[in-house]
Amino acid sequence: MVAELSAELIGQVEQAAQLLQSAKRVCILTGAGISAESGIPTFRDKQTGLWENYGVEDLATPEAFTRDPKLVWSWYQWRRQLVADKAPNPAHHALAQWQYHAQTSDQTVTLITQNVDDLHEQAGSSVTHLHGHLWRDRCGQCEIPYPEQSSAAYIKQDTIRFDDKLITCPHCDGYIRPNIVWFGEALPVQAWQAAEEAAANCDVFISIGTSSLVYPAAGLSQLAKQNGAQVIEINPDPTPDTIVDITFAEKAGLILPPLIEAITDL
Repeated sequence: MVAELSAELIGQVEQAAQLLQSAKRVCILTGAGISAESGIPTFRDKQTGLWENYGVEDLATPEAFTRDPKLVWSWYQWRRQLVADKAPNPAHHALAQWQYHAQTSDQTVTLITQNVDDLHEQAGSSVTHLHGHLWRDRCGQCEIPYPEQSSAAYIKQDTIRFDDKLITCPHCDGYIRPNIVWFGEALPVQAWQAAEEAAANCDVFISIGTSSLVYPAAGLSQLAKQNGAQVIEINPDPTPDTIVDITFAEKAGLILPPLIEAITDL
């Protein structure tokens, strides 16, 4: 795998590996870029087909769901079908391998994601979701999970039906909606507190496949830096950010496998 890298990248990988191998606490934030490498379109990609004339305000806000729940529900059912056959890529597997390796060492590797798919889980990682779960639902009115056991057990794709018929809550007759954090909604308190704590107490913070422009998640790297952490970014389109110590302007699937191999071999 290392042979595929340029001499400059090999040097960067070795530098980052030495830094990470000596770190006691590592905090990782992943964004849409890592899922895009598995073929999942990013939220900012142009909508296609039936959805090309709709914007974010029509499909991903609580106001949109109130105004036209059938439209919003149909779009998310379409998104689920789009994602259902996607699989973890080498970047997902490398992170899962790292977490597994950390269990037998004195290192803590905390993984946080802005993504709503379950590719990290499929690869075997333990992950905190900041923006919700594409495969979970809840009532848009009383907020009780639907079905209720979904709050405790991760809902797999094969339990989801893809038709766009609206579902009503058995408790209050409100419409069931995806358990996604829409624009204008607050992040889940417990997940955000876990993310802040991990960022504030880490020795190294790694940003993967995210532009670091969407707040509040974008503030995690700054929080880490303010508390003395080194910051690594892996993104084909690096963020113009002076707080980054090591930048890999490449896809995560290219960088992470040799990086994790170097960490676990040191």
